Amino acid sequence: QVDLVESGGDLVQPGGSLRLSCFASGTILRFYSMGWYRQAPGKQREFVARIDTRRTEYAEPVKGRFTISRDIDKNEMTLQMNSLRPEDTAVYYCFGNNDGGIFWGQGTQVTVSA
Repeated sequence: QVDLVESGGDLVQPGGSLRLSCFASGTILRFYSMGWYRQAPGKQREFVARIDTRRTEYAEPVKGRFTISRDIDKNEMTLQMNSLRPEDTAVYYCFGNNDGGIFWGQGTQVTVSA
């Protein structure tokens, strides 16, 4: 069994910052890639960012504001979110994939509001 757990979600004012973390346990193997999706109320789930051993990728709405990083050996991942906007409000889900499959966390709530 592989578990991914997110943390760091909170209520923040527009223009503020949050740092989300995702920690994976229960596996010896590192993930080939890890990343984040988010789902806002009344919206479909959308891609946010991804990182593998060679590159990073960001969705257009978060480019220049969000930064994804990872500790490969620990299967730990961080999403630094700056200049947050109300439209960033969503539940953020982390994922990781390896030969064992694709794994998801339970989500952490990010709310951007005055």
